[in-house]
Amino acid sequence: MDLSTASRLIKTLGDETRLRLVHLASLGELSVKEMMEILNMAQSRVSTQLTLLKEVDLLQDRRLGRRSLYSLGQAGKGPLVTEILREHRNSIEFRDDLAGYEALQSRKEQEARSYFDRVASTFGEQDLPGRTWEGLARSLLQLAPRARYVDLGIGDGLLTLMLAEVAEHVTAVDISSEMLRQLSLRAQRRGFQNLDYVKGRIEALPLENQSYDVAVLSQALHHVDDPIIALEEARRVLRPGGQLLVIDLLAHNEEWVRDQLQHRVLGFTEADLESLVARAGFDRVHVSRVARDPSPPHFMTLLATGLASETLPPAHRARTTAHTRTSRSET
Repeated sequence: MDLSTASRLIKTLGDETRLRLVHLASLGELSVKEMMEILNMAQSRVSTQLTLLKEVDLLQDRRLGRRSLYSLGQAGKGPLVTEILREHRNSIEFRDDLAGYEALQSRKEQEARSYFDRVASTFGEQDLPGRTWEGLARSLLQLAPRARYVDLGIGDGLLTLMLAEVAEHVTAVDISSEMLRQLSLRAQRRGFQNLDYVKGRIEALPLENQSYDVAVLSQALHHVDDPIIALEEARRVLRPGGQLLVIDLLAHNEEWVRDQLQHRVLGFTEADLESLVARAGFDRVHVSRVARDPSPPHFMTLLATGLASETLPPAHRARTTAHTRTSRSET
C-alpha cells in the first residue's frame, strides 16, 4: 500500500460512524435500510458514509434486485482494520451494534417462520412461482434409486411424499414446525413409515455428515440470504458421490415475492446457479431450464444437478452442527 492510499484509508477511518459501519459489515452482509435500523440513523447520513467507505475499498456492495448489500472490501479485510475492530470489540458502541444486528437476524428468521406457520395448512392451494406439475415431474425423473433422501425446505410436502414412495428413507427438514406437522398428518393418512421430521434451518442443518444419498432443494434456495451456505450444508450431509437436485426459479424482477412469499433472492441465472453448486463442492454440475409457468409473469423453473465431490472444500470442511432431531411425536 503506497503512502497516499494509506493516508486516505486512515483519514476515512477517523470517524465513529464510519467505524461502526465497517464493524457492521464485518458481522454480515447488510442493506442500507438494515444499517439505518441498527444505527438509528437517517438514510442520507448512512448513504454518505457508505460512499466514502467504498471509495477506499473498506466496503463493497452488490446489487440484489433494487437493493444494494454491503460487505467488507479488500481494505476492510486487511490487518489494520482487523486490529482496530478487535481492539474495540468490547466498546459500548460495538456491543450495541452487535445486539442490533442479532435482533435484526432474529426478527428476519421469525418473520419467515411465522409466514410458513401461517400458510402451512393451505400452502398447497396457493399459486406459487415455479410450482408446476411439468417442472416437478421432469425433475423427479432424475431420482430413481431406492436410497436415503433429505428434502431441504419441504414447502407443501408434495415432493416429500412422492419421494417417500420410492425411497428407503426420507428426512424432511423445514424451519416451520407447522409445515412438518401438516406433512406428518398427510404421511400418516397414507401409511408411510419411512419419513423423519427435523425442524431446522437449511443453512445450519442439525444432521450428521455424509448420512444421505440424495439431497433435494425444491423451490427452497431462494428463501435463504446466502444460498452458498445452504448448498455447502447439503454437500456436508451427502456421502461422497451422493446426488444433489435443486429446483428453483430463473432470475426475474418480480419484487413483490419478497414481502408476500418471503423470497430472499429473485431467482438465479443458469451460470450463477452452476457456479454456486460447483463452489459448494459438487462435480459434474448441470443446469437447465425445465418449465415455464403458463400464467403471467411466466416464472421459469431451473433444474440443477451435481455429484458430491470426494472431499469437502476447505471453506466448510470443519463445519459442525448440533445433532438434534425432531421426532415424529414432536411434530
